[in-house]
Amino acid sequence: MNKEIIACFPQWGSYSCAFRYLFENGFDVKYMTPPPITKHTLEVGSLNSPDFVCVPFKYCLGCHIEALENGANCLMQIYGSCRLNFYGELEEKILRDLGYDFKFFNMAEINFRSPKSIIQNLKIVNPNLSLIKVAKTIPTTIDIIKTIDKIEDFIRKNAGFEIRENEMEDLFSEFKKKLDETTNSKEYKKLKKEYLKKIMSVEINKPKHPIRVGLVGDYYTVQEPYSNYFMEKELEKMHIEVHREMNLTNSIIKSKYKESRKYGKKYVKFNIGATANYTVAEVLKYAKNGLDGIIQVKSFGCTPELNAQTVLQNISKDYKVPILYFSFDSQTSETGIKTRLEAFYDMLSTKKKG
Repeated sequence: MNKEIIACFPQWGSYSCAFRYLFENGFDVKYMTPPPITKHTLEVGSLNSPDFVCVPFKYCLGCHIEALENGANCLMQIYGSCRLNFYGELEEKILRDLGYDFKFFNMAEINFRSPKSIIQNLKIVNPNLSLIKVAKTIPTTIDIIKTIDKIEDFIRKNAGFEIRENEMEDLFSEFKKKLDETTNSKEYKKLKKEYLKKIMSVEINKPKHPIRVGLVGDYYTVQEPYSNYFMEKELEKMHIEVHREMNLTNSIIKSKYKESRKYGKKYVKFNIGATANYTVAEVLKYAKNGLDGIIQVKSFGCTPELNAQTVLQNISKDYKVPILYFSFDSQTSETGIKTRLEAFYDMLSTKKKG
């Protein structure tokens, strides 16, 4: 008797809903949403990671260990244009050395120019998968990702001005819970229409010229709330309109990397690695659009984002826009983060009034 396949992707923002839809309706396997990231996730990930690996690796490893302990037996890892490309292989070796038995779908091993390579790797998840079924599921999966990003973008810009506190976030949580129960595109489209209307109809009291702050940084740290200590929520509490371009819609579906390199070529002519060119382009865009301040978040040891910092300092000087830099590791103090954010807000508020 074949063992039931239970797939799991590391915790990554709100995208588990989209992954679940793809794997259960396309790959025809059970999907396990990883447990919410906690201090324990980071501790267990750090305990079994090399000392100087960047903290997103530790989060992903911790998520996978917790998933394996909860019954997952098929793990996924993404790829990237930095050390992330080698993390899947390293993570698999660590987990097998720890004695876990599982399938491992490492996207870095796929040759996306070869249909044969794509099919062979997809069948790691389910040897009996139907490519037709997967293909039919992809458009709805993409639309789910776009909807999640659209809602989150709206919340970032407006949640700090709600009449009833946490109303948008509560509605979004309802949406994600019901989304996890949908089994076809018809159900999803109905749910999407209902909750887009509800969330965007929430009553707000927003000033004509609120403080606006742009959030940029490395791919994982800027998108996974726990890894940046829920910075967006902290900014919303200060009644700040938060802007963040980095999400799956812009980076993967619309693939704005080439566009961003062209946009920022005045400040950086070469590819400085991973999403760093994208960071430069975002900051330049925010500066030109008159945002009051910008925050860069990155994991400790992220060389591409470190390369970008010098460039960002030049943009800050040229456009007179203040930029606050955060570097996160497994020992970062949450109290220290909040204190620096409060000081940054005070400075922006004083500048805005003056």
